[in-house]
Amino acid sequence: MIVLGFDPGTASTGWGVIEQDGNRLRSLGHGCIVTSAKDPTHVRLRQIHDQARGLITRFQPDIVVLEELFVNVNVKTALAVGQAKGVLILAASDLDEAPLEYSPLQIKLAVTGYGRAGKVQVQEMTKVILGLARIPQPDHAADALAVAITHTHHNGDALTTAVGKAGARRNTASFKLPPGAEPVPAAVLRKAGRTTRPPRDDAP
Repeated sequence: MIVLGFDPGTASTGWGVIEQDGNRLRSLGHGCIVTSAKDPTHVRLRQIHDQARGLITRFQPDIVVLEELFVNVNVKTALAVGQAKGVLILAASDLDEAPLEYSPLQIKLAVTGYGRAGKVQVQEMTKVILGLARIPQPDHAADALAVAITHTHHNGDALTTAVGKAGARRNTASFKLPPGAEPVPAAVLRKAGRTTRPPRDDAP
């Protein structure tokens, strides 16, 4: 299974592609779709859509997944992210599987086993799980890979196995849970990992 993850944004949309082969995960590529603030909004959204379509054509993913907008953001940011998310969903509309969204909490739990993990901790574990030499850059690309990893635990034991292997290497990866924190049990991860679909246009 090939999963294409997006971290939506008008100025910079992160993308990351991973392949799940049995209980193995590997990165196929990552990067950012960058637009200029000097361009009109409709031009920037067209660029995001067209480049997303190009990535879908290039990697042929089975599904596209997106990071949900964090609720505590200002209205202007929420609008910009929502617009970018909309064109990404449109770009993926020809796939058999509908796009799915994961919250920041779901991503943190899935990738690190700790719901209050910081951004650097999530990025470090993303690197370790995928066997990368360094933390993916830019940050938005690392976030996109993390949301793609989150989806894989709905498809067999790939994530459990990968996190188990990563846990054995956490000391050398300089990854530490906060004092007193314990890894979240697998049953809790499964419950927290329930996906959400983009809301219907006619939703209240």
